[in-house]
Amino acid sequence: MRPDRAVVNSIAPGTRVEKGGATLEITGVRQRDAWQRNVLPPVEQVRPGFWSIPVPIPGNPLRYVLAYAFACREGVTVVDPGWESEESWDALVAGLAKAGFRPADVRAILLTHMHPDHFGLAVRLRAESGAWIGMHRDDAALVEAATTREAESKLEEGLAQLAWAGAPRSVAAPATMLPAHRFPDQVGPEVLLEDGDRIDLPGWDLRAVWTPGHTPGHLCFHERNEGILVTGDHVLPRITPNISVVPGQLPEPLGTYLGSLRSIAEVEHVEVCPAHEYRFRGLRERVGVLLSHHGDRLTEIEKAVSEHPGGTCWGVTERLAWSRPFDTMTGFLVRLAVRETLAHLLLLAAQGRLRFSDEPTARWYPVQEGSR
Repeated sequence: MRPDRAVVNSIAPGTRVEKGGATLEITGVRQRDAWQRNVLPPVEQVRPGFWSIPVPIPGNPLRYVLAYAFACREGVTVVDPGWESEESWDALVAGLAKAGFRPADVRAILLTHMHPDHFGLAVRLRAESGAWIGMHRDDAALVEAATTREAESKLEEGLAQLAWAGAPRSVAAPATMLPAHRFPDQVGPEVLLEDGDRIDLPGWDLRAVWTPGHTPGHLCFHERNEGILVTGDHVLPRITPNISVVPGQLPEPLGTYLGSLRSIAEVEHVEVCPAHEYRFRGLRERVGVLLSHHGDRLTEIEKAVSEHPGGTCWGVTERLAWSRPFDTMTGFLVRLAVRETLAHLLLLAAQGRLRFSDEPTARWYPVQEGSR
């Protein structure tokens, strides 16, 4: 993920903020203040029976995931319980207690997607409560398939992809790759959710909205009566989610993501409850900023290839403007940057704006006029 170039500065509570040509209203004022002060935000009751619970991600610049809790007469449903660590578990338990619940009261666990900062505590929370886990079938298949043999195969594919992108050996090395998080053997999600499915949650009209791109099975959750849209990593107020080409997942993720953005913009009159940073209103405006950002990025990358034809994805990545200097990035952040650049290059190729050579390390070229 990377910050957009327009950054929200210090604002007064309730101020509507001009950001990237759009107008957003920061509704999570205490969350935004905590983000600026680099501290954990408070547990908050956003609506009667609906709570926001920050769960820390130790050692990660994203700092925390915002888990959400929907209360009903039968107990509570938790969305994205957070990273698997004792510190994270303690924060989740304390947040549930502030909302009036214990882990044993959890009846359902909904996952926006398969990344470990969202999914990590789901298995432990299920063990403590007997709750069912629900997620989209595409992400569930990826997590359930993360056996040792499958993980080794995906590791090899990931290393080959980085080599094809022109990354140096220090980046495309097994020691730099992270293992996949997975369900225990034979104990996957009990409910596979599809686009438009209504969640069995008395007192709430909560529906799944399939928004692939960040992952193949990313879901948002829309509560129509209260005007709530839980967006996971699909739409965030300040940063753009990382859209990467990952072996075994979406072959052309950026185009898929942009389509999902356009679809979610049709949801009106909602307060956006993201997984990171803070709540806001102005979904359509924020989507417009994200679409514009990626349009600018595509133009920037096309220009870089035109000025340096025959370069690799790694070479293009080095030439782009990033939120921090590329040469200061290490490990995981470097791989994210390369795979994000690759996603843009592949979309440009699909649009007929660039082409690449078919060789062990791909070389990128502009498409000559009249050859498209």
